[in-house]
Amino acid sequence: GSACIAERRVIEKLDLGDRKVFKLFAEGRTKGVFQFESGGMQNMLIRMKPDRIEDLIAANALYRPGPMILIPDYIDRKHGAKWSLPHPIMTEVLRETYGIMTYQEQVMRICNQLGDIPLREAYKLIKAISKKKARTIAKERERFAAGCANKGLTQQQAEQIFELIERFAGYGFNKSHAPSYAFIAYQTAYMKTHWPVEFMAALLTYEMDNTDKIVDYIGECGQMGIKVMAPDINESGVDFTPLYAEADDGEKKKA
Repeated sequence: GSACIAERRVIEKLDLGDRKVFKLFAEGRTKGVFQFESGGMQNMLIRMKPDRIEDLIAANALYRPGPMILIPDYIDRKHGAKWSLPHPIMTEVLRETYGIMTYQEQVMRICNQLGDIPLREAYKLIKAISKKKARTIAKERERFAAGCANKGLTQQQAEQIFELIERFAGYGFNKSHAPSYAFIAYQTAYMKTHWPVEFMAALLTYEMDNTDKIVDYIGECGQMGIKVMAPDINESGVDFTPLYAEADDGEKKKA
């Protein structure tokens, strides 16, 4: 009904700076949160202490084979470690991720703006690197070095930058995808933060055919101070259902 439509509109226009939501992420309390509930991801969040949506986007992109080796650098730099890059163009492109090549689009921009490689060809270079196509890589290395020379970089600097591109471009995640994943994660974390009983009831209902998940999420309810009652012929619904106790003043409160 209209109430459901209103709630849907609210969940699409959340405050992306909610401190309580980021506290949940920073404490690793992300069971049931889209893309962030694995033990390894929880440990990373505890070390990272994300406090902005950009951190969640980067975490989603970095937590996969290959770029995982960059996670300690990202965490250190987020918390104050110094970093520098050999050209202001690189600094501008990589500022959001503390100088770390995290997204394919960043690599493409560096190839384009620093090495004068057209964006279409930069994308082909990324694919060539991931498939180890030596001839294409060698050809673009020369073009990249020439572009860098036009920007005032030495041959050695150009080679060092291209080595970084060659090392990490094949692992880069599409930033066009990562923000969508991070936003859905933020939405689920927002609901878990502000409507914990309703959120866990919905989560348990969704996973009710998976015994292992049910046991895990009932344990999570215990950690959250939510009591999961045994089936009751008078109170239970078909699904897991939040119960509301009526207080002395007649106001209904969540049980």
